[in-house]
Amino acid sequence: MSSEEKDLVQRIARLMQENKKLSMQNKKLLDANESLEEENDQLKDKLKELKTIHQGHEGKSREKTLRFKMATVLFADIEGFSRLYEETNSHDIIDELDQIFFEFDQISQRFNIQKIKTIGDTYMSAGGVPVKNITNPIDVVMAALEMRYKLNDIQSKRLENNKKIWDIKFGMHTGPVTATTMGKKKVSYNLKGDTVNIATRMKASCEAGQINISVMTYEMVREYFVCEYFGKMPVKYKGDVDMYYVKGIRPELSKNGKGREPNHDFNIRYLLRQFSDLQEIVLDILEKGLPEYLYYHNVKHTIDVTSQAELIGIGEGVNDEEILLLKTAALFHDAGHTINYENHEYHGAEMAKKMLPNFHYTQEQINQICDLILATKLPPEPQSKLEKIMCDADLDYLGRSDFIPVSNTLYKELKAQDKIGDIDSWNKLQVKFISSHQYFTETANNLREVNKQKQIERIKQLIPDE
Repeated sequence: MSSEEKDLVQRIARLMQENKKLSMQNKKLLDANESLEEENDQLKDKLKELKTIHQGHEGKSREKTLRFKMATVLFADIEGFSRLYEETNSHDIIDELDQIFFEFDQISQRFNIQKIKTIGDTYMSAGGVPVKNITNPIDVVMAALEMRYKLNDIQSKRLENNKKIWDIKFGMHTGPVTATTMGKKKVSYNLKGDTVNIATRMKASCEAGQINISVMTYEMVREYFVCEYFGKMPVKYKGDVDMYYVKGIRPELSKNGKGREPNHDFNIRYLLRQFSDLQEIVLDILEKGLPEYLYYHNVKHTIDVTSQAELIGIGEGVNDEEILLLKTAALFHDAGHTINYENHEYHGAEMAKKMLPNFHYTQEQINQICDLILATKLPPEPQSKLEKIMCDADLDYLGRSDFIPVSNTLYKELKAQDKIGDIDSWNKLQVKFISSHQYFTETANNLREVNKQKQIERIKQLIPDE
């Protein structure tokens, strides 16, 4: 590796470390803000309950207000209903419309989208409600494409019999919404806010047969879909909003380049986008489930290893799918500590097996991820390139400038479990372990090996002469 390449890797490492710190700070602020919003909503609900009781209607109010920072609202407007109603048997038309809506319900469920309601011949749904996720703009666009294909199939059958056909147009917008829940056994949602209003106007501005999305949705889906600029729409207090028509999946991300079905590359990009949702869930499990005495094997360590696995992977030139496998394995590699300290790698792999199918990982990908998790078991004996990257990421701290404070947390953790003696014994053990340790990848060697040797000398100075 040339000096320029080494400098580039080191710059990437610094930038990723800085980005990681900023991301953690941002997450804390977002969590604090979300907690305040939820507390405010709870107080409003409590006030509403008190008002209801005061008015003598105790127990009748069942509404609850929820806020979603990012949801994608979809309106699908089936046109031609009034014309068909006039010219054809009304009962047949209503039955056929019900069948169309039933098909739309099936599509919505498949793409994890919440049906909100039907308004005459308009179908309203939303992604990111009630379960928050970062992929909802992609999910809703995919659902809209499927709905259009499904209606085209129905139209083609009508044409065979020389019957009138349906038309459809879609409007969608991504942004914050307020949801009011109703019902106990079967919960329904009523959405309010500017996002709903803009989505309605997107639908109204759309031509028949088109999927019209706002610039906000476009920015989140443009790397997945072919989009064509349509024009501007004036929105009160927001100025002009750009609109785009979705034509289909990008050829390079679709099977046979036809733009209809997503291919393997599409799915990998989707999983990489979705990773932040998975990470949030797993880190929450760790925060709530890790024993208090895990001063080293904590959430920070998991974040460190995940970031370093990506960095070393980039340095080693692995592809997008391999980056995904590395980051996912790093996320779960110490999750087994929530079950048992001993053999935690096995338990982490078992957790991955249970959770990852729900996030659209294939069985082959899950098997590879489990192998990467098990490869971190000490002493490391990696066989494949990805296993070498994983092991180097797990022990990255050995060659970092913060080695001493990090290693002190490991000593504190082991001491709390009576697994180690005094600090001098610990330092001797460290010198022995680090001296025999080797980084397996060229990237890790370039980043950490020199500093690792310095750490050995620092620890030796801490050991008193015998």
